Amino acid sequence: MKISGFTIIRNAVINDYPVVESILSILPLVDEMIVLIGAGDDDTEGLIRSIDDEKIRVFHSVWDPAYFNGGRILAVETDKAFAHVSPESEWAMYIQADELIHEKYHAAILQAARKYKDDQSVEGLLFHYLHFYGTYDYIGDSRKWYNKEIRIIRNDRSIHSYRDAQGFRKEGRKLQVKQIDAWVYHYGWVKSPQQMMRKNKNFIELWSEESDKKEQMQAADIFDFSEFDSLELFDGSHPEVMKPRVAAKNWNIMLDVSKKNFSLKNRLLYWIEKKTGQRLFDYKNYKIV
Repeated sequence: MKISGFTIIRNAVINDYPVVESILSILPLVDEMIVLIGAGDDDTEGLIRSIDDEKIRVFHSVWDPAYFNGGRILAVETDKAFAHVSPESEWAMYIQADELIHEKYHAAILQAARKYKDDQSVEGLLFHYLHFYGTYDYIGDSRKWYNKEIRIIRNDRSIHSYRDAQGFRKEGRKLQVKQIDAWVYHYGWVKSPQQMMRKNKNFIELWSEESDKKEQMQAADIFDFSEFDSLELFDGSHPEVMKPRVAAKNWNIMLDVSKKNFSLKNRLLYWIEKKTGQRLFDYKNYKIV
């Protein structure tokens, strides 16, 4: 069985993406690692090549501004990266530049990939998610954070990245997937307040309508992490490759996890999820089989 990894990245240095740690976290799982680097304003390629692993295959791309609004460009570039995956691989593992896989899940991931390799009804493998927020000590636990997503897909060229590259579709329909006992650790919201705001402003061009950009670009230079609906303390361990970055954190944010900012409906749905483990009426970008 062969598994290819693939990811996209642009301006990793400017936006302080943990892309090196991200790639390192899945290298033991894959036979090759496709890294598609978008033309940007820093030495992202030097950062990637510093990993110095023979599995890594670097390709280059130029991001087309015509696809920027709504984040569609992320799906376009993800499809480009997927196209470089070796035809010999049965599976392709997608990882975003701010996502990591804890090494404690490696065995379960490989076991599931082997189990469903020959079952063509299974088009992807579904992962649980942890979303860190503010610092490495807090995770979002409300419905605003997606709690599952596809991160391994069958090496099938009729599968394409969907919308802003959160998930995948095949010929316009949702993929048939199996849930596996593994979590993705998402660190996209862990930065200093200054760096978080810089990243947000850099990302505005990918998401905003032209009429909204001026107002958003004039926002304050410090991100306000106190504007959240619900958080809880993280009591686990971070992936081994992430620990140096965690130790090097040079900002401090104290957030009150007892604070809950919900509408009545969302407060009830939150309570039900905490009591039963079931997220009712949630949008699912996949079909579990």
